[in-house]
Amino acid sequence: MLHFFWENPVYYQLNEYTSEEEPFRAMAFGEGNLSAMFSMAEEKKEDPFEVIAAFMADSEYDLTDEKGKSLSFGRWQDIKKGVSKVKPVEFTKLSHAYETLLADLEYFPLPQGDSEASRNYGYEDSWGYERTYGGERRHEGTDIMGGGNSRGFFPVISVSDGTIEHIGWLELGGWRIGIRTPHGAYLYYAHLSSYDHEFVPGEEIKAGQLLGFMGDTGYSKVEGTTGNFAVHLHFGIYFRTDHYEELSVNPYWILKYLEDKKVKYSY
Repeated sequence: MLHFFWENPVYYQLNEYTSEEEPFRAMAFGEGNLSAMFSMAEEKKEDPFEVIAAFMADSEYDLTDEKGKSLSFGRWQDIKKGVSKVKPVEFTKLSHAYETLLADLEYFPLPQGDSEASRNYGYEDSWGYERTYGGERRHEGTDIMGGGNSRGFFPVISVSDGTIEHIGWLELGGWRIGIRTPHGAYLYYAHLSSYDHEFVPGEEIKAGQLLGFMGDTGYSKVEGTTGNFAVHLHFGIYFRTDHYEELSVNPYWILKYLEDKKVKYSY
């Protein structure tokens, strides 16, 4: 057992609150690895969220330097066997955290258009970047920039099924909509120029449903204010933990995974 801890210190450090710590919240899956883990779990009929939890724990929650081919079934079996022996309760809780955040995600928030302008968007990993409006704070999401297109051009669709919890104006988020997924994640879409219709809290939403259009609303207490920053969609993902009602995680690599999952629209 001492040899196991020496060889795999991350298992020893795994605790029931690991999902509240920065390495977990960074969601550093890397290019192609989330797809690879889901595919392996499906092929081998394993729980995908146990697969993800095991590989992430084994890599100290950062797979960005790994390649999908290194995420082998044999390696997964070895990790699962070890961590299940020394931290079974903590491992189950970690797996459930990934399930909460990932289980319901189906589509990229911008649909695939048929015009050249519809492909003119971009985003980077801005997790934790400094923001100063309203006081110093961290950026808690990913900004999908409109590439110079005007407000109201890009449709914004729901990434998942869910239920509307919040709708309307926020000083920071402008016209925003917040949706709770069936597994409990809270998805936040901000700075919309308009909504598809007059949504109400409690309304059921389907994955791929039109929510509204990308804009530049916010950074003001005055409803409808625009022009304080470039047109973009701020997309955030939050979940409840033992100590936090809503704790943010980095959406960047999740959005990279969803890039291959788009609804087709004509725009």
